[in-house]
Amino acid sequence: MKPLRFAILLVAAGLLSRLPAAERLTVTVTHTLSIARPAETISVPWSRVAEILPGAQIYHLEVRDAAGHVLPYQVTNLAPTLKDPTGRGAAYGELLFQHDFAAGEKSAGFTIEKIAAITPPFPVQAFARYVPERLDDFAWENDRIAHRIYGPGLAAPAPPGSGKEVLVSSGIDVWCKRVSYPIVDRWYNKGHNFFHKYDLSEGMDMYNVGQTRGCGGTGIWDGHRLFVGRNYQTWKVLANGPIRAVFELTYDAWDANGLKVAETKRFTIDAGHNLDQMESTFTVTGGSAKELTVAIGLDKSPTDKGQDPKIDFTTVAADGSLAQWIVQTTHGSLGTAAIVSGDAFRGYAEDEHNQLVLAKVTPGQPLRYCIGAGWSLAGEFTTEQTWTDYVAACAARMRSPVTVTVGTVP
Repeated sequence: MKPLRFAILLVAAGLLSRLPAAERLTVTVTHTLSIARPAETISVPWSRVAEILPGAQIYHLEVRDAAGHVLPYQVTNLAPTLKDPTGRGAAYGELLFQHDFAAGEKSAGFTIEKIAAITPPFPVQAFARYVPERLDDFAWENDRIAHRIYGPGLAAPAPPGSGKEVLVSSGIDVWCKRVSYPIVDRWYNKGHNFFHKYDLSEGMDMYNVGQTRGCGGTGIWDGHRLFVGRNYQTWKVLANGPIRAVFELTYDAWDANGLKVAETKRFTIDAGHNLDQMESTFTVTGGSAKELTVAIGLDKSPTDKGQDPKIDFTTVAADGSLAQWIVQTTHGSLGTAAIVSGDAFRGYAEDEHNQLVLAKVTPGQPLRYCIGAGWSLAGEFTTEQTWTDYVAACAARMRSPVTVTVGTVP
């Protein structure tokens, strides 16, 4: 190589090495549906953020939409034991933010930019926690609805004379909210039984689970009978707002017609949604089952005494969905639903206490589905049709997720 060309290359390499790192990246989100996608959660792998924005720090970022509005965001870490000695964010999982796609809006653009100022905390809209003060309940909520599941403390026998409550159930409870701010801690501090009777303009705990599946509890269906587990045994919170909460509950093995079946449930709770995303993974011992039929149930009669409810169920096999609408004498109407994703759907069944949507499951492989509820007095679902339309739209979005493309600013 001639000396002059070599010198020019050296100079060019030196200049390139001194070019400033990118300060901003672009995100383009597309989808194929014509319907609206309100509160669509957009996920950008943190590895891509760190690649394009070297030195990016999670509290020194700004996410903007195409109109320049600053958006709340969250950075998750779903591997809490992973170490990051370099401080480069290797332990982080994804950067999350949300966008309301209008009907017909099939593409939207965003920017993520490094900033010098510290990013203030955003309002919490998704939250989950273990509740040791109430017999090991586990409770969660977003800005729309709240739920809880019963823990080992509630299943433990009552010492003589203690008056302790005992309930063995893996069903899922519903707490109905009128407000968008968090209420789980407020209600437990007040004494949750108070909200069985009174609505102080925040909502009510008016849903009765007992030993049913409640709002989306699971079991194993043998074609004639439902076999269910006991109260959850362990818990783990993996992410906790402000946009998304993720946690796992495990259930000890129970007898399912000669098989011993254990379950791990992963819950993903997103702001702005009445249905939660679920992944249940079942393991089997004591048999060689290559396939299980899992039932996801809705309690046939979850209302308080004296309500004389009118209850309808709507099934849409093309969506793998089961929707329930309960018109109560007082306290408004309540919708519940379960949707099985994709090819796993296997039809419907029922037993004495539950309507069931069935799914094919391979042991060790996650079953993906959605469960949730909506209350008429919260303002959005005032008729059965509005609830079933919402469930159908959720099923469509499950079948057709968004596509996220990350790039550099031109």
